[in-house]
Amino acid sequence: MPARKAVSPPRPGAGALKSAREAWESGPLADALERLPERTTVFRLDSGIPVERLYTPIDLAGVDYARDLGFPGRPPFTRGVQPTMYRSRLWTMRQYAGFGDARETNRRLRYLLQQGQTGLSVAFDLPTQMGFDSDHTLATGEVGRVGVAIDSIEDMETLLDGIPLDRVSTSMTINSTAPILLALYAAVARARGIPLDRLSGTVQNDVLKEYIARGTYIYPPPASLRLATDLFAFCQERMPRWNAISVSGYHIREAGSTAVQEVAFTFANGIAYLEAARAAGLDVERIAAQISFFFNAHNNVLEEVAKFRAARRIWTRIMRDRFGARDERALQMRFHAQTGGSTLTAQQPEINIARVAVQALAAVLGGAQSLHTNGMDEALALPTEKSATVALRTQQILAHESGVADTVDPLGGAYAIEALTGGIETAVLEYLEKIGTLGGTVRAIERGFQQKEIQEAAYRFQQQIDRQDRIVVGVNRFAAADGDGAPSIPLLRVDPATETAQRDRLRGFKGRRDGSAAGMALDGVERAARGRDNLVAVILQAVESRATLGEISDRLRAVFGAYRPAARV
Repeated sequence: MPARKAVSPPRPGAGALKSAREAWESGPLADALERLPERTTVFRLDSGIPVERLYTPIDLAGVDYARDLGFPGRPPFTRGVQPTMYRSRLWTMRQYAGFGDARETNRRLRYLLQQGQTGLSVAFDLPTQMGFDSDHTLATGEVGRVGVAIDSIEDMETLLDGIPLDRVSTSMTINSTAPILLALYAAVARARGIPLDRLSGTVQNDVLKEYIARGTYIYPPPASLRLATDLFAFCQERMPRWNAISVSGYHIREAGSTAVQEVAFTFANGIAYLEAARAAGLDVERIAAQISFFFNAHNNVLEEVAKFRAARRIWTRIMRDRFGARDERALQMRFHAQTGGSTLTAQQPEINIARVAVQALAAVLGGAQSLHTNGMDEALALPTEKSATVALRTQQILAHESGVADTVDPLGGAYAIEALTGGIETAVLEYLEKIGTLGGTVRAIERGFQQKEIQEAAYRFQQQIDRQDRIVVGVNRFAAADGDGAPSIPLLRVDPATETAQRDRLRGFKGRRDGSAAGMALDGVERAARGRDNLVAVILQAVESRATLGEISDRLRAVFGAYRPAARV
């Protein structure tokens, strides 16, 4: 016997619904508030957007389903970039790892793959990010501390030992030296006989956010954009499965921005990269199809889900209306998410597991293509093997036990989510318009606009914590009985001998190589920098000739100079 279909009661018209709501407000709601007032007079998202007491169809009066939501896998991609999303394939579980030397990090990467991780994500130490070899005086005390030290092709060979590069997708969080690290990766693949067009992954290559939020820039902005666009062209021609840039809002948010600023400043940077590519004569639509984004996932689930949904819609419209893109791949905003490092607390670090779970849930509900979950101990040190495993298991529980991956865009259509998605979209567009009036991203950076906005947002956030308007569990309320005593969990410590050993390996590498061949290749890098040849192709020749990362960076510094931000009062 066929099941009977439920018969829905007729929907009230807008006028009837408004009257019904007014009756509810003056009756049951008023009575409830008299008995028990609300916790605060105004509820807001972290971005400052008000959160209403109740959302109804009245709040979505201006929403057109086909125009503003559509269907998954179709513009404007509000509901996701794939028609089936996680029902067909789960997000890539890409745990970020890197510390000490290449051999230590290789062990961690291989361990994570054995535990069910489905993609690699590599963190590099500060000297590598800043273009200094481990034997440079400015590298002292920093070698292998916040990521892995990579000086040469031998280091990259060790880092990737035993990893099937034609079957594993790799993400590298590297910016100013991105062309060198990509060249090293490509050189290792070529040495193994793997065609470059079979490599898949992402290189961050987003230096504009370094000027705004993070600080690991080397060259002035025009030179940095030249390097970025040369990398675009190289990938377009020789590594078509590689994402040539991951435009990053993550670090903008970590610096203290709001969710709205995170999206707005990230998209302003994305626009600048595409305009630079167009000025270089590249096919913007093809470049856009290789762009990915990198966003933060914080604790406010409603805000984060609405942010990701709004971001997809905004980027589709930017690509269509500003750049004239028609290829749907170029219209898609594909993104990696990482849980919020700045939200983790040194106090009671075990409860960071709960924070990370909430943030990961927001990323999945928001439709992330890949995800990193932070370890519980990352407010204190790099993650131990145990905390990294717990973080990975958090993703696996979401994927296989929570049910949130079983339907596409599970919060889509919720009155609150759709209203907040629209509110975030409006606020982001206002920021983009403001940056446009300042002359674009680079001019705004030079004037300190984004930096000032982030600083003010961070200051307001801290004031809220200090006043206890915002509760941080374990920090300004629910503190542990032992206060700020010693950490209750074991921490990972990088052996100080790592730096000495890395310098010894570098000395041996330089002693074994053909110094003449390396010198000639470095001369080629400098000539290309002074001319118009693609620098990534020339850098690839240099690393294969055994030139080091620091030597290549020094030749580029000799041509481009080093960026020094103007002093601001």
